[in-house]
Amino acid sequence: MRYIPDLLTVMRMLGSLSLLFVEPVSGMFLTIYALCGVSDALDGYIARKTNSASEAGASLDSMADFLFIGVLLLIFIPILQLPVWILSWVAGIALIRGASLLVGWFRYSALAFIHTYANKAAGLLLFCFPFLYYLLGLTATASLLCIAASLSALEELAINIRSQELKRDARYFQWKR
Repeated sequence: MRYIPDLLTVMRMLGSLSLLFVEPVSGMFLTIYALCGVSDALDGYIARKTNSASEAGASLDSMADFLFIGVLLLIFIPILQLPVWILSWVAGIALIRGASLLVGWFRYSALAFIHTYANKAAGLLLFCFPFLYYLLGLTATASLLCIAASLSALEELAINIRSQELKRDARYFQWKR
């Protein structure tokens, strides 16, 4: 039971990569996509319930999230023919995330992905992208996602700059040290 959360995370990584080889937004794509989302919710829940949460598991989960988002960007950016302002915004978010990882690496000698509420909200919105796109259209959906991702990226960067030690489970930015 102790290894189930990490196994689910590795399965999410494999599922994310398999999305590159199926027709986007097909039945198979949406099935794999949904399984990736369910495994993302389950791995942390099971780890907490079985008291098997670990630093390595948290890092693996963050890498799986990063991979999932990267794969989705690779798939959807060419298909959606996004306007330059959205592509520029996404590039800016990627730069902030990269800066946050660099700061974390130099400060803590580790990949410093932080599990904040803002990161979880941005991840949930990203997971809901196909449904939001269908309901709201491209401009509203992209704006909503980019606002959430910008706020979470800036918060993570601020945490990595201000924290004296790596706290992967920092839920939100605190002004005090």
